[in-house]
Amino acid sequence: MPKTASPETHPPDIEKPDAHHEETLGSVSPQEHKRLIRRIDMRLVLTLGCLYCISLLDRTNLGAASIAGMQTDLNMNALNNGYSVTSLVFFFITYTVFQIPATVIIRKLGPRIFLSAIVVLWGVIVIGFGLVPKWQSMAGLRVILGALEAGFYPGCVYLLSTWYPRYELQKRNAAFYLIGSMASGFGGILAYGLMQMDGGVLTCALGLGSYIFLVDFPEQSPKSWNFLNETEAAHIVSVLENDRSDVYAEGSHKVWLYTLLYLLTTANTYSIAYFLPIILQDSMGFDVAKAQCLVAPPYVAAGIVMFLQGMLADKWRVRGPIVAVNAVLGLLGLGLLGYLQSPAPRYFGVFLATIAGNSNCPALVSWQSNNIRGQWKRALTSATLIGGGSIGGILGTTVFRAQDAPDYHPGLLTTMVANGLIVLIVGLLGLKFSRANARADRGGKLIEGLSGFRYTL
Repeated sequence: MPKTASPETHPPDIEKPDAHHEETLGSVSPQEHKRLIRRIDMRLVLTLGCLYCISLLDRTNLGAASIAGMQTDLNMNALNNGYSVTSLVFFFITYTVFQIPATVIIRKLGPRIFLSAIVVLWGVIVIGFGLVPKWQSMAGLRVILGALEAGFYPGCVYLLSTWYPRYELQKRNAAFYLIGSMASGFGGILAYGLMQMDGGVLTCALGLGSYIFLVDFPEQSPKSWNFLNETEAAHIVSVLENDRSDVYAEGSHKVWLYTLLYLLTTANTYSIAYFLPIILQDSMGFDVAKAQCLVAPPYVAAGIVMFLQGMLADKWRVRGPIVAVNAVLGLLGLGLLGYLQSPAPRYFGVFLATIAGNSNCPALVSWQSNNIRGQWKRALTSATLIGGGSIGGILGTTVFRAQDAPDYHPGLLTTMVANGLIVLIVGLLGLKFSRANARADRGGKLIEGLSGFRYTL
């Protein structure tokens, strides 16, 4: 199929096609197009979201397990710093190093086989968590888990970016992330009821089932079971080519700024995921049951805000200002949590910090995907972005040290500084993109090598 570039400054909204877009629809009517998009959402967003949910449950339930007795059972203490090492070592080396190789493999092997296989394998590792006699053994298993999960999140982000036009992407990323983030909230309640880490069997079952429901890249979709026929696949490819002209993979300053932004964001999200139950118990004085249950409401609020932001960001076609506003909310929330005495405003601060960090994850991956053209280039920059996130995970899991209990001021201050840096970097990127768009409007250098392409601010 020949590639065609849209002469418009902004790509059309595929769910409300205009006159120009009617030509792209060809034999597929607008009503059939909407039904087709809903089918894609159900097969792709819902399936990936469920897998991400179980991924987060498997990787972040250490905080819940900790206050349920894991540190005592496995002899973790302030002297050996076993908890921080165990939560850190998952990210260390393997999760970061395997990001880019995993992205190359998913492009070659196909997402259906690749993603379902690694989910099954990490389920087997999680089963082993319940059998370890000491914390060093658990740390070793998490090294293997890091290698397996290295390709999962960037693979999901990349796969979503290949199926949707730029200004239909953030609400899908938000829905995907929303389903997963619910795991961080309700994982504590689940852990309080089970008091053990036995989710591996469920993980394996979902991994096997996902092989049926997952789909490959759009140009390969007729090969996916019971999904698109040749006409429908050709239609989706045509819509995407009209949007950014990069459906077909080619050979392989702002990329690093996006990576830094994601690093700073995940420093917040991982620190909250791992240490919030501990802070609620140690610093705010709640017992185990209340600490487990009080984790959930902030994540519910974050999910609602995240999806609403996704819809508005796609409608308004903006990304950066939303990221900056979230960072300001995070800065305020962490300040309330760390430097007030009354439990009520401190818990309100937990809401703000959780909303800010989690909402910025889909916003940033969408912003990066919007402004990068080319299949391999976008795949590798997605891996670089998530690799930065793993470094943020290292930061987030080490700044809250056992010796800083019960207030954990050094960790809270570090994450506050991270939010301030996010605001600064977003401002710099916004200025850079505005100037580039203005030069292109005056007939200057093409942006991303495509006539009519403009950076999303």
